[in-house]
Amino acid sequence: MIRITARTNDKIKYAGKLCLDASERKKSGLFFLEGLRLCCDAVRSGVPICEVFVTDDALSRYGEDLRSLLEAGNEVYGITEEIAHKLADTKNPQGVFCIAKKLDKFHNMDKINYNGIYIAVENLQTPGNLGAVARTAEALGLDGLIVSGGCDIFNPKAQRAAMGSLLRLPVYEIAELPAFLRLCADKGMATYAAVPDADALPVTQMDRTGGLVCVIGNEGNGLSEEVIRACRSAVTIPMKGRAESLNAAAAASVIMWEMVR
Repeated sequence: MIRITARTNDKIKYAGKLCLDASERKKSGLFFLEGLRLCCDAVRSGVPICEVFVTDDALSRYGEDLRSLLEAGNEVYGITEEIAHKLADTKNPQGVFCIAKKLDKFHNMDKINYNGIYIAVENLQTPGNLGAVARTAEALGLDGLIVSGGCDIFNPKAQRAAMGSLLRLPVYEIAELPAFLRLCADKGMATYAAVPDADALPVTQMDRTGGLVCVIGNEGNGLSEEVIRACRSAVTIPMKGRAESLNAAAAASVIMWEMVR
């Protein structure tokens, strides 16, 4: 194991760049993960591990649990607690990090099951929301996540919020979401736009007899008019309190529960 003690080491600086720079992740085909469970989940999901960074404390505390990660890493580096805090995005880091190669997570449209159930998100900007949607979608047994615009699924915050779901759940990246939704409707799927509109169809009345896709919008602006028009119906979560709307991830969770109920 090679020791790194300087915060200015090139390996450490590059790991930090992968954390912050989506364009570097896209160009390099690499991404950064933090935490014992998430790094080990990546190994179990078949993600190639390029570099592992661990502190002495992590080695003594998680020795046996770390074995698969250390064996999977092409290179393993011992780092100081100071460096661990530099790399960490959490207040109390476990001292376990890795750089991994992106899986080809984005499935082709010909893999869509038109009898399946999908959640779609348009231009989500908060990585934590994207990760939470993916985690709930996997937990409830949806057939996949459709992503159009917004933050990168390999953003470290999205990956941490997803707790491995973004590495396991089928993900479809769609540039032209309205055209895709019209295609789904032509194939017999029920397509719904989630809106904070009391006049829209209550979520409990969605047609769940066949294929189904529902779209959740941007945290601040909701869905674009083009996407709303492309869907067969608009659906809403009836609100009895004074709040006008729900957080995007919370709204998606309620809707996904109704989709599979």
